[in-house]
Amino acid sequence: MAKIRAAITGVSGYVPDYVLTNQELEKMVDTTDEWITTRTGIKERRILKGKDQGASVLGIEAIRELLEKTGTDPLEVELLICATVTGDMHFPDTANLIAYATGLKNAYTFDLGAACSGFLFALTTGSQFISAGTHKKVIVVGADKMSAITDYTDRATCILFGDGAGAVLLEPSMEYGIMDHELHSDGQGQAYLYMRGGGSLHPPSAETLANKEHFIYQDGKPVFKAAVSGMSEVVTRVMARNGLTRETVSWLVPHQANMRIIQTVASMAEFPMDKVMVNIHRYGNTTAATLPLCLRDWENQLQPGDNIILTAFGGGFTWGALYLKWAYSSLK
Repeated sequence: MAKIRAAITGVSGYVPDYVLTNQELEKMVDTTDEWITTRTGIKERRILKGKDQGASVLGIEAIRELLEKTGTDPLEVELLICATVTGDMHFPDTANLIAYATGLKNAYTFDLGAACSGFLFALTTGSQFISAGTHKKVIVVGADKMSAITDYTDRATCILFGDGAGAVLLEPSMEYGIMDHELHSDGQGQAYLYMRGGGSLHPPSAETLANKEHFIYQDGKPVFKAAVSGMSEVVTRVMARNGLTRETVSWLVPHQANMRIIQTVASMAEFPMDKVMVNIHRYGNTTAATLPLCLRDWENQLQPGDNIILTAFGGGFTWGALYLKWAYSSLK
């Protein structure tokens, strides 16, 4: 009996209108456009401005576009998973807020936090409900307002992050879809990439605010080393397990954290850069939104049966790779 797989049958994305350029950052911290571009590959990032604008706003816009593009009745969606580390509130879940605003009245919802690996972990989770035969329509959205937890006086981190969201619709298929995945986590990473304040260990206080503990902290060198080794190794294993070669894989889709990381992972996994999706120059690191935003930007180049490898690495540490066969052509 053929196995039911979870196929991506639609993809969408949303980024805010406001563009934060390297030239603007030059006026905020001791940096230059050349320094940022050389070290990160980023030229600009999008920032969500205005009052009462949380990560849910990004996810709402992405899902509205997804429902319209795919002609999906919101009442037919059974599950919504939101990957985020910048939810509107500790509770209710941001997925709950997104579902309410987009009319997903029959869907149950939950958030999933795995930092920059969040979308990869959420996509894998959502696919299991399709493969089990219990669900027909599942939406996975990655949405992060990273500007809310970025210290714009810290030149090491403020140049990296942007705001955005990306979403996919999962439906059953006997031919296409998610074929394999491998996910990992290692708590030793907490020392190198974290936000210290705001949780139950260090709840908000005058002291945590004064110490800037509600912003991202990153120790770049150990993160770089762990990211390039983790992603390249898991990509190589997933490909070997499925008899894939660099010639038979159409696209490698890496988390958009830093251009040097992307290039190093591609080199270690022996992928030519012309088969690697890159849009970090336009959006920066949008955390859980980077992978679906890449798929959205390349959607018109994808054809049914294309072999695609997604890979990500995030704080914790968390990392992994996923192999899927693309299910549709968006060209009319």
